[in-house]
Amino acid sequence: MGADKQDEGRARGKPQRIADEIRAMIVSGRLAEGESLGREAELVERFGVSRPSLREALRLLEADGLVTVLRGVRGGVIVHRPDQRMTARTGSLVLRSRNVSLADAFEARALLEPLAARAIAARRHRRTAVAELRALVDQQEAAIDDPERFAVVNALFHERLVSLGGNRTMAIVIEMLNEIVVRSVASVSGTGDAAGSLATRRRGLRSQRRLLELLESGDPAAEEHWRAHMAAVGRILLGQEASRVVDLLVRDS
Repeated sequence: MGADKQDEGRARGKPQRIADEIRAMIVSGRLAEGESLGREAELVERFGVSRPSLREALRLLEADGLVTVLRGVRGGVIVHRPDQRMTARTGSLVLRSRNVSLADAFEARALLEPLAARAIAARRHRRTAVAELRALVDQQEAAIDDPERFAVVNALFHERLVSLGGNRTMAIVIEMLNEIVVRSVASVSGTGDAAGSLATRRRGLRSQRRLLELLESGDPAAEEHWRAHMAAVGRILLGQEASRVVDLLVRDS
């Protein structure tokens, strides 16, 4: 009886072990985005398991967004590298389950970005970072009349600001928060425009250029300037939706 239970436990554990092995290959970079892992028959032989065990393992990986299983003659298992959208979807589910408001999620973003500004301003070699951010401000300027395009480049500016601050964990968190806040606000606004009015976009760019001046001169006031900027953006971006619970709609753009 005890042996039967052990065998049953091992059988149930096989899919998880296969999923863990493939997951490790993806996360480590041994498998690239869009790479084919192979067809079902090949994978059954490769891992030495039954078809049901393999299918369950692939189901676990699909749920994580790490693979897509294509059926039919040209079918196979396609690999997906983790990205901010995947992280955002998972994070959104957790925040929603805990009734976290959009204002709360935005506040987290607003707390992190000024710290990154301080870090850049304190750097001896900061001109390269400023030049990259200035190029993104110029791109926003060029897209000022196109709210959708403007929003994309604006989000990238915020992400790069934190990335250039030097803390990789903070950069990943900001990517997730950007995805959650911007997409959630756009979905509830009904217009898909989370970039604000033309006048608002122009004011935002003036504030960004002022930030760059402070960063370039190494002025510690960059931190406080950006804190005030984020507070103002939050009031405009969230509006009456500030208390709404985070709810990221999963849709491809």
